[in-house]
Order: sequence, then C-alpha cells, then structure tokens
Amino acid sequence: MLIAGAKGFAKEVFELIYLTNEQAHLAFFDNVSTDLPPHLYERQPVLQTEEEAQQWFSQHGQQFVLGIGNPKVRRLLAAKLRSCGGVLTSIISPKTSIGVFGIEIGAGSTIMEGCILTTDIGVGEGVLLNVCCTIGHDSVIGDYCELMPGTRISGHVHIGENCAIGTNAILLPGVTIGANTVIGAGSVVTKDVEANVVAVGAPAKVIKRLESVS
Repeated sequence: MLIAGAKGFAKEVFELIYLTNEQAHLAFFDNVSTDLPPHLYERQPVLQTEEEAQQWFSQHGQQFVLGIGNPKVRRLLAAKLRSCGGVLTSIISPKTSIGVFGIEIGAGSTIMEGCILTTDIGVGEGVLLNVCCTIGHDSVIGDYCELMPGTRISGHVHIGENCAIGTNAILLPGVTIGANTVIGAGSVVTKDVEANVVAVGAPAKVIKRLESVS
C-alpha cells in the first residue's frame, strides 16, 4: 500500500496500518519535499516521482491512502495517484465506534483512533476524521473535508466539500457549513456559515473571505 505524503500525519497513518498488518508492503509518496531520506524508519521507501509510483502499483498492488491533512492537497494527491493507476482506499482505526445503521463512508476516507459516528451519517470521498472526532445522527460530511482532533459535530449538520474544521471546534445541531470554508480551532458554530470564508470564535463569526475553489 502506498501512503500519499511522507511527513507528520503520513507517519501516523503508517503506524495505523502497520499496527493492523505488520506484513503489509508499505511505501510513502512525496514529490514535493526535498529533505526526505530514501527510506523512513530504515525500511519504508520514499517515492518521489510519478514513474516510481506507477512501478510500485504494478509490483505491490494499486491501493493508496491519503496521509495529508489539507483538503485541497488531499484532493490533488488523490487525482495524481489515480492517474498513475492507483486505487483510492479508506483506512479506519479499529479503535473507533461506528454505528451499524445508515452509515456511508466514501472511498479514501481516513478515520483515526477515538472517533465516534452514531447513525445515519454520510462521510464523503477523501474525508479525514482526525483523532477523537464525534459526529451525530443525520449529518453529512462533504468530500475531502478535514475534521481536526476533537471536533464535535451535532445531529443534522451538513458540511460542504473541502472544508477544514479546527481542533476542538463544536458545530451545534442543524447548522450548515458552505463548501471550502475554514472553522477556527475551538470555535462554536451556532448558525449557518456561508461558503468560502474563515469563521472563528464562540459564537463563530466570519473574519475573512476566501477565493472560490472550482
């Protein structure tokens, strides 16, 4: 399996996979950083070109997971590695609590330790739920969103695609977050937040507008 990324969060994803399957063939892919060794932990190769990724997929299987937090970069890496023949794959910690009824999790989602999903929840493609996130009933998380550690999502919440929800943020019942929006760490969202903005505080207020992402 190939891990897209080779720095901080990618190493956490590596450990999650390793702990569930020590015999897995694992490598990292990073075509941006210039300060990486040829191997991490003295054994896992770091691939730096698309040609190397294609060769890995042909020799070790086509699965890859996303080891990057930023929503825009997650989407770009998914597209790049798919073009190399990879298959976007989800990774879910066994130390999570995921409801039995009405749960849909899209391809390439990463769900880390301590997360709780109750019932009737839709998680889109390429979503990252970092450690100890909770999501209440009848909520929808759009494609390539990042929920940072400790995020708490109440029931009937809808989050548009490409959003980043900061550490320990709280979204109260029934709110909608527009696409490409950033919610600051520790914020409490009490009402809808439009697309393409940054909102912070308790209650959260818009402090900046962002360029629309096509």
